[in-house]
Amino acid sequence: MNTNVMSALAEPHRMQIVELLRKNPLTVGEIAESLQLRQPQASKHLRVLSEAGLIEVQAVANKRICKLRPDPFKEIDDWLNSYRHIWEERYDRLDDYLQKLQSNENNNKS
Repeated sequence: MNTNVMSALAEPHRMQIVELLRKNPLTVGEIAESLQLRQPQASKHLRVLSEAGLIEVQAVANKRICKLRPDPFKEIDDWLNSYRHIWEERYDRLDDYLQKLQSNENNNKS
């Protein structure tokens, strides 16, 4: 797991940028306007996201268009998936326990 990715996503403005870019690519100006940031501030956050490999920036005429890169998010999903089985096992045990309690409660009422 790339810690640069997690570090980049930990900052609230950068997470908001990622959420904006989930819908479609945007220019730096559109991102700055949506988040009510000055363009230099937005550019700083975009640079961090780019260096972490989360976005790519493409120059088209005098605009810079930003879009998400899927690979880092696939890596995050794979990493999280390695923990899912632990939680699923715990939920299964909890379900078994709750069913046992309910069964005992029903037996006591009879």
